[in-house]
Amino acid sequence: MEFTHLSHCLYHCEYHIVITTKFRKKIFNEGIFAYFDIKLAEITEHYPLIRFRKVNHDRDHIHLLVSIPPTMNVGRAVGIIKQNTARNLKQKFPFLKDVYWGTEAVWSEGYFASTVGANESIIKRYIENQGKQETGQATLELN
Repeated sequence: MEFTHLSHCLYHCEYHIVITTKFRKKIFNEGIFAYFDIKLAEITEHYPLIRFRKVNHDRDHIHLLVSIPPTMNVGRAVGIIKQNTARNLKQKFPFLKDVYWGTEAVWSEGYFASTVGANESIIKRYIENQGKQETGQATLELN
């Protein structure tokens, strides 16, 4: 597990995010996905605290394992991803203008987000054992 330092906090905030294409159109192939991956790297240049840990796709949706700082809400991060990639995908691949004529959108309005973290049973055990040790500091063992 990797932790990130900010000036006044240490955090590990990772999310599994799924973004679907508008109307569930099956637009993704390896070429478009490779370009999408390049655009994610550019997003990280502008927003260095948004870190993409793992990215994969199906024909009509994208899966992201992404670290988002506690100073930014998930909806804002998803908005940044959608806005930057949609604009660039339509510029690079003109056929998308025909697929999505009359709209600037490539992505559906919603998204799926789930937190990713330590195993629930490990956390429960850690909480249950609080106060049982009289000396030393309790540590969270992640194994």
